[in-house]
Amino acid sequence: MIPFIDLAAQRARLGQPLEDAILKVVRSGAYVMGPEIARFEAELAAFGQAPHALSCGSGTEALVLPLMAWGIGPGDAVFCPSFTFAATAEAVALVGASPVFVDVLPDTYNIDPARLDAAIAAVLAEGKLTPRAVIAVDLFGQPADYPAIKTVTDRYGLKLISDSAQGFGCTLGGKHPLHWADVTTTSFFPAKPLGCYGDGGAVLSKDARLHDLLVSLRVHGQAVASDLEGRTFDHDPKYLNMRVGLNSRMDTIQAAVLLQKLTIFADEIEARNRVAARYADHLGDVVRVPPVIDGGRSVWAQYVIETDDRDGLAAHLRAEGVPTAVYYPVPLHRQAPYSHYPQPGGLPVTEAAAGKVLALPMHAYLDPETQDRITAAIRNHVKRNITQ
Repeated sequence: MIPFIDLAAQRARLGQPLEDAILKVVRSGAYVMGPEIARFEAELAAFGQAPHALSCGSGTEALVLPLMAWGIGPGDAVFCPSFTFAATAEAVALVGASPVFVDVLPDTYNIDPARLDAAIAAVLAEGKLTPRAVIAVDLFGQPADYPAIKTVTDRYGLKLISDSAQGFGCTLGGKHPLHWADVTTTSFFPAKPLGCYGDGGAVLSKDARLHDLLVSLRVHGQAVASDLEGRTFDHDPKYLNMRVGLNSRMDTIQAAVLLQKLTIFADEIEARNRVAARYADHLGDVVRVPPVIDGGRSVWAQYVIETDDRDGLAAHLRAEGVPTAVYYPVPLHRQAPYSHYPQPGGLPVTEAAAGKVLALPMHAYLDPETQDRITAAIRNHVKRNITQ
């Protein structure tokens, strides 16, 4: 079976320096909030064109933290797609707010700015919820249409989160999503383009006061420098709790792993784009291949084709030793925990895509010979169906 994501090849490339970095943490005893954390946050901020970066326990908590910092909760509406992983809407529900599902564009599957505008207007007209924020997802690795989305959020005075769990490193016109968003959040789950060896996440931001609040909320609402202005507390600030927070610290070992992976990340993005271009060249005449927004650069967390014979093609590829995955077979608005939340205007594009999308093996180490095997199997199946 061909690997769907080849973490072993990446591990071999990183080699001994990665093992040394992990062992250094083990020997140091600084397993939580060790020096590698601050180093990683600085390097992550530099890579993501961000003034501030805060590591945390997971990509889900990365979404929860800014919502908490902004005081978003019961009675508030946060607009997001339904065609995404559960964490996007889950974070909203966890703070007591209401996700409001917005349909996506039929080409990129990212949130549709026009449908977003209409959804906000509908919620305002109904008067039951207060619009507070938008979460735009960089689905499958490519940036959402941030200039258009930002125009909408500015019109209504809403906060904008770039959920870049799948898309950290993507750009639009050479700029990272944070250029438009109030914060960018990401996940370091091992399968992500920039993944660690466990769970982890981060929040990138531009506002120093917001970053200060995030630092506090990450560790049980501990006192931070701004809380201590004009007062004396001669003890560890984590024992002076100024607000209700979380336990969302990233393990030091994960920061050590990510520091090593950052050294090759730019090169891996280049490689992923070469693989994506080869897929498009070999498959563009037999299935729908994913376009990229004008001026955009994807990190290709997944390479997702679309076909009416999705399940038949997946079965054929499985028999040929080619793994596939479906992101996402059941949109969030059709799942029990989220089915009661608003979906103004409906979600026809989302529902149509859910029955057609199929993800192919995608990683920076997919060699041309293996890729030829994958594309040949797809072409053979499609052509056989045409002649029948």
